[in-house]
Amino acid sequence: MSQIIYNSRTQRKEPFKSIQPGQVRMYVCGPTVYDFLHVGNFRGIVFFSLVRYWLEKQGYSVKFVYNYTDVDDKIIHRAQKEGVDPQIISEQYIREFEKDFSALKLPAPTLQPKVTEFIGPIINMIERLLENGKAYVLNGDVYYSVLSFKEYGQLSRKNLEDLESGYRIDVDRNKKHSADFALWKSAKSGEPFWDSPWGQGRPGWHIECSSMATTLLGETIDIHGGGMDLIFPHHENEVAQSEGATGKTFVHYWMHNNMINMGQQKMSKSLGNVHTFRAFCSQNHPEVFKFMMFSSHYRSVLDLSDSTLQNAVAALAKFYSSLTWAEKLQKENLPLVPVPEKFQNLLSQAQDKIEAALNDDFNTPEVLAQWYEVLRHFNASCRTIGTLKPEQKAIAEVYGPWLKTQGAMIALFQESPQNFLQQLDDQLLQKKGLQRNDINQLVQSRQKAREQKNFTQADELRKQLMTLGIAVRDHQNGTDWEVEK
Repeated sequence: MSQIIYNSRTQRKEPFKSIQPGQVRMYVCGPTVYDFLHVGNFRGIVFFSLVRYWLEKQGYSVKFVYNYTDVDDKIIHRAQKEGVDPQIISEQYIREFEKDFSALKLPAPTLQPKVTEFIGPIINMIERLLENGKAYVLNGDVYYSVLSFKEYGQLSRKNLEDLESGYRIDVDRNKKHSADFALWKSAKSGEPFWDSPWGQGRPGWHIECSSMATTLLGETIDIHGGGMDLIFPHHENEVAQSEGATGKTFVHYWMHNNMINMGQQKMSKSLGNVHTFRAFCSQNHPEVFKFMMFSSHYRSVLDLSDSTLQNAVAALAKFYSSLTWAEKLQKENLPLVPVPEKFQNLLSQAQDKIEAALNDDFNTPEVLAQWYEVLRHFNASCRTIGTLKPEQKAIAEVYGPWLKTQGAMIALFQESPQNFLQQLDDQLLQKKGLQRNDINQLVQSRQKAREQKNFTQADELRKQLMTLGIAVRDHQNGTDWEVEK
């Protein structure tokens, strides 16, 4: 099956065909670096890392550009508030983003350009737009004329009549149309500026991405991605600028990931429900976030509710627990036997369905469904009571590597299973306000009571542990415990 991608511009699924055989050029809008990024900002980088991974698995060489917007009104306002140079703010939060991104353990994009490194190319593109009659100078500012681009609105399905009455703008009644947007902003006191043919100033937001994308990837690129909130006006304006300057199709496939809600509410500062990724990872393992990203199709809204979080934690615990058991089986001194044909067929069928799901516009919920199916069969075959069998070891020796290879597409299941499960429990204990040492003491007291055949006390201690949300398992070599998930 060939790769199918939903193209936001045509609003339908289309077979993917790269411009140059074997090569993919992909640009994704990165963060404006003025603060710690919220969890919604990270949905895009996780998803497009998957897109890159899967295209590379199919033999493409992918050039993935993910930019930093390091000159912007929000950066300037933050700098003025703190009484520092805007560059100090942008560099600080680039570093903070990179710390957060490193926690995901995903490969870095091929290139991560900064707007301030592309002022020359930005000025050159604006000059081309002026030459082509697509822009005009007004009091030291340069505006794009939306009326000069007849295709304006095709990406966002908006029309100029609606924009005339409803588009929010910086009011300048001398503009040719209310939707005309700034390509170059004249310098204002206390703001960073660069020299240009129109005087000192700085670039507008939209021209920045057009310039970086075309400079680094060419005038026509394969894939342009970002959040759905960027379709209008940002991506619509990118199309107008890029195609207005070059006369060529800017992007073949537009891909947009949907938003993250918090408890079925849109994240909003006014609601006080904006959660930074840094804060999320202080209470949850980064793999929990990535697993949740897979649980919903990228074009669907993902609700980051307590139940969604709990489900992800419980699922990861099951997968990592299975890897722990697989490692144990592999160490058993059992005769070597072939992997049962039934399990081999199961893996083969799951693999086919996973590839079909990823080829069908990256249907990650179906990928998870196949992982669960294989997990269920592994547990049913190998996590049994009684004497271990050679066939179980054979299954474990293919199951563990298979699951780790599967998870590699977004760096899941790559941790030491024992370490991961302990980290998971430690974070859950922290949320409950419990200490590991206190739980260990209760478990040891119960074990001692059992050894002394004081079963009444042992039962009371078990009930106490259950009340705390601790699950206890007795076995031949003692007692294990974990936080209930």
